[in-house]
Amino acid sequence: MADLAPTPVVMEGQPWEHYGLIDSGNGRKLERYGSYRFIRPEPQAMWMPRLSEDDWKADAEFIPGSDEDGGGRWHFSADVPREGWPLSWNEVNFTAQCTPFRHLGFFPDMAPVWDWMRGQLAGRDSAQTMNLFGYTGVGSLALSQCGSVTHVDASKKSVAQARDNAALSGMEDRPIRWLIDDAAKFTAREVRRGNRYDGIILDPPKFGRGPKNETWRLEESLPGLIADCRQLLDDDSKFLFLTVYAVRMSALSIGGLLAEAFAGLPGMVECGELAVREEGEGGRLLPTAIFARWSNG
Repeated sequence: MADLAPTPVVMEGQPWEHYGLIDSGNGRKLERYGSYRFIRPEPQAMWMPRLSEDDWKADAEFIPGSDEDGGGRWHFSADVPREGWPLSWNEVNFTAQCTPFRHLGFFPDMAPVWDWMRGQLAGRDSAQTMNLFGYTGVGSLALSQCGSVTHVDASKKSVAQARDNAALSGMEDRPIRWLIDDAAKFTAREVRRGNRYDGIILDPPKFGRGPKNETWRLEESLPGLIADCRQLLDDDSKFLFLTVYAVRMSALSIGGLLAEAFAGLPGMVECGELAVREEGEGGRLLPTAIFARWSNG
């Protein structure tokens, strides 16, 4: 029986060659993406910056809009390639780019998650995994070293970027299905087909629309999606990993959701926070998201 672990877990992202959290504070964060530096809003950074204002020089800064649900635009102080520039994580190459939604084409705090998933599948080269809300495909490409991957996202642009990242990585021939589809509807169809997976990762937004204008609201839609994901996993499956961003919700709540759904399976359910460590001596942990995960073995 998959019990909920009593102690929350922190999954800590460390800097690597192509990414680092330089500093944070006063509701902002300063990051490096390759040779470029960016400032973005970060409400979790409630402390004071460690570095001086002069050290916060950046190539671009995202200035948020007046409403809490989004909006805003980039202000550029240097010639940042609007079409993007190449970065890498381990063997995966991808394009970073300043998007209208303040992101830069991938989520660096997911790096320890990609490592963890591959660890759960260690020794397997024919695993069947699924990446729901797969965005630009870095996680799918990371998983593809363990077997076939079903990558699902409602955005044509994101799936096209994921395919481009596969080509950039020399992974065009990897067994990845790139699907433009509503994640919840596709998962329900997989249940009806009687399919199974060795692992599932899902990174749902707070609100979204599918390719046929389907509406996704996290608090309303997540329990049903988790119930369907559970039916795609069995005693031989290895993991499910759920991340949740930018919502007024506790890690314990999504941990409890998983514990209830996975009560009939072996293994363990854990919950906690994703965080990124600032570079340099005395670097602080900046929380970025909450998560819940089921693992088996």
